[in-house]
Amino acid sequence: MSDIGNRKEDHINICISERISPDYCYWDDIMLVHEAVPEINMDEIDTSTRVLGRKLEFPFIVTAITGGFPGAVKINGNIAEACSRLGVGMGVGSQRASLEGGERESFEVVKDHGVPLVIANVGAPQLIEQAGKVAFDDSMIGDAMDMIGADALAIHLNFLQEVVQPEGDTHSKGCLDRIRDVCRNHKVLAKETGAGISRQTAERLKGAGVAAIYVAGMGGTSFSAVELHRARSTGDRARESIGSSFFDWGIPSPVSVLEADVGLPIVASGGIRNGLHVAKAISLGACCAGAANLVLKEAMQSADAVEDRLLDIISEFKAAMMLTGSANVEQISSRRKIITGKCREWL
Repeated sequence: MSDIGNRKEDHINICISERISPDYCYWDDIMLVHEAVPEINMDEIDTSTRVLGRKLEFPFIVTAITGGFPGAVKINGNIAEACSRLGVGMGVGSQRASLEGGERESFEVVKDHGVPLVIANVGAPQLIEQAGKVAFDDSMIGDAMDMIGADALAIHLNFLQEVVQPEGDTHSKGCLDRIRDVCRNHKVLAKETGAGISRQTAERLKGAGVAAIYVAGMGGTSFSAVELHRARSTGDRARESIGSSFFDWGIPSPVSVLEADVGLPIVASGGIRNGLHVAKAISLGACCAGAANLVLKEAMQSADAVEDRLLDIISEFKAAMMLTGSANVEQISSRRKIITGKCREWL
């Protein structure tokens, strides 16, 4: 297995066994106002929506978890099958290893299922030259899309992780221009990986031509924390120290949804733990929500286990719609909300 493949397997094991998220849940700071007389029938509630031109039966994407090592074949296959059954979107993990000659089956398995919205994934650092590494060109980007039959491409912005990672790519000059280049030929989502996106950054990304913004703010999986555990296991005290200091670095996810509202579709991710959080994200202006670690344990078991977990989330979302008098997703997006706690302090 390649070094990248080993790293991806490390990430999965750490996400399963270690504390990788802040203790504070920022989505709990968002309160939806109860409607005592909803005047709707729960069995008539419509949870469908359109995201990036694709119809989803529920405004949710199982976001980038993994890929690039043999054990990920089962994980991505189970997720893809469940997403196909329920009509929700799916993104894969970074395809870097496969584009550099590594294992491909863990990504290609997604094409075996009719997922309504499939999102490919490459890193912004890989779009420019790093020390001793060649930048991804458009043919490699096309390969990433074709590998999984993707409808769109996520370019992940993971510089917090790269700073902590011993083998991290820390050159950033020229990234925005390269994102602009890729946007000329592909439908691109600019995707943070746990630290959120500010309004200024969202405006710059919009100017570069991205089709949507994937905020992935603070509150979910902290890749600083993930890399902290990797550094600790190898005795790398310097990287462990950085990882510890930046464990809760970033913009809280609900705040980032509001910050990044520059007229583009927003995918709300980072700490989404249930269907009520999905409803809160939609009420703040997101077109849909996303989560990865939420179904990771189930994805290591079976497609049925993933489906059952997602059905719980859908049921919770419908309950929130009923209790706010929302017959469809558009209506819940305009429902009254109150912002409290640390999110209120941020705003």
